[in-house]
Amino acid sequence: MSKPKIILAPNGPLYLVNDPEPAVVENLVDTRGAPLATVRRVALCRCGQSRSKPFCDGTHSAAGFSSDNSLEVPDRRKDYVGRKGTVHDNRSICSHAGKCVAGLPAVFRLDKLPWVDPEAATMQEVIDTVRKCPSGALIYSVDGVEYRDLDGKPQVKVVRNGPYHVTGGIELVGAKWAQGASKEHYALPLRRVKEQAVLRRHAPGSWLYGRAVTSSTR
Repeated sequence: MSKPKIILAPNGPLYLVNDPEPAVVENLVDTRGAPLATVRRVALCRCGQSRSKPFCDGTHSAAGFSSDNSLEVPDRRKDYVGRKGTVHDNRSICSHAGKCVAGLPAVFRLDKLPWVDPEAATMQEVIDTVRKCPSGALIYSVDGVEYRDLDGKPQVKVVRNGPYHVTGGIELVGAKWAQGASKEHYALPLRRVKEQAVLRRHAPGSWLYGRAVTSSTR
């Protein structure tokens, strides 16, 4: 079996394809008795409206869900330089898991600017915290070498009423990657229809659940 892939359906769900090679489905035949085959995949809710979350139940069609990403936080990475290393941050792909502010509040400060102070803890503490970032919005550099990937197990972790946290380098088919994004681990948010309606009435960039590394960042 090859490595899984995720396919973004236009105005529809996320397809997690576990094996792109068609497999015979036992006890399913055509009128001639010939066995039928299908690609093994799972449709995951992307609109946030499914009553069968995390699975898609087709509600996105009736709800008028759109996968358009034109009104999102700008794709821009900022560098916070310390004496022993640099923290890189791209707000557009943050999934707001809160691992950084909860784990090392002296460095990651929501109530101050700049919001990242890499000098407020040891570099090892900063590294350990950055490596807990599930979206890849935070990465770090030491001695000019940038560390993005975590070498995790290929899997999609379902967060209750939140994004999908993807690890292990699962290919995101047709993705437009944000600046500095890791292709090994990333987050795919649920794009709720009600939130989209609010966005259309307000200025671009007001929604913090950014582009989540795909075409389909304080």
